[in-house]
Amino acid sequence: MQIIKQNLVTPLSDQAMLTSYIIDNSPEIDEDRTRPAIVICPGGGFNIVSAREGEPIALQMLARGFQAFVLNYSLAPARFPTQLLELAEAVKTIRQHANEWHVNPDQIVAAGFSAGGHIAAGLGTLWHSELFEEYGYNAADIKPNGLLLGYSVLTAGKYAHRGSMVNLLGDDFKDEKKRAFQSLEDHVDEKTPKAFMWTTFTDQAVPMENTLLFAEALRRHNVDFELHIFPTGSHGLSLGSEESQKKDNPANVQPEVQVWPDLFATWVKNQI
Repeated sequence: MQIIKQNLVTPLSDQAMLTSYIIDNSPEIDEDRTRPAIVICPGGGFNIVSAREGEPIALQMLARGFQAFVLNYSLAPARFPTQLLELAEAVKTIRQHANEWHVNPDQIVAAGFSAGGHIAAGLGTLWHSELFEEYGYNAADIKPNGLLLGYSVLTAGKYAHRGSMVNLLGDDFKDEKKRAFQSLEDHVDEKTPKAFMWTTFTDQAVPMENTLLFAEALRRHNVDFELHIFPTGSHGLSLGSEESQKKDNPANVQPEVQVWPDLFATWVKNQI
């Protein structure tokens, strides 16, 4: 296995770091094997990039046959669309290195947790828009083939996570039109990729309505999705296990959500 760290350069930033976890092929097994890829955007309210939602999840994805990538994106005071371009650059980079990294270029999943889900879903809904054309990106290079959204920040309306929106927009948060643009359910169309989503009924930080609004929009546009709402669990569960537990926080261990990586892997195999 290889672990590769590289800086990503976009028209708006040069500080994002992509960490790649690459499973090597073996002639004893299948030297021509290609694998699905997952690029993970951890959460943190655009104030931090949570380590709990990065490498621990990447390692679980490796164990399930994925090539895994973790994006350490720019934080406040970097503003929208800085982080979105960084994820686009990550997907473009993975696709450009598909042969070298044994990736199926038609099986690249953009994944995000909490605020990171806003980045992943932003790329999923806007990859073919003028926003990326303005910065010189080709839609075919940056298109994700699927989305994984865990307890994600997705709307800027009634159920918005205010702190994430303030950090993402800065002074533009006061602009009603610019704030409303961040309600990603309003950008879903028939070109939005299929999605696997999960959250919990008891999440008080990012209410499950974020996920439900996005799911309703996918349904209206006839885009397939799989959705799991677990009955119990605080925000920021990551794997819901001791492996990703925040120090001295037993609430991060939630046995019933620990099934989601297997459910997701099965979904990718059958749907992407």
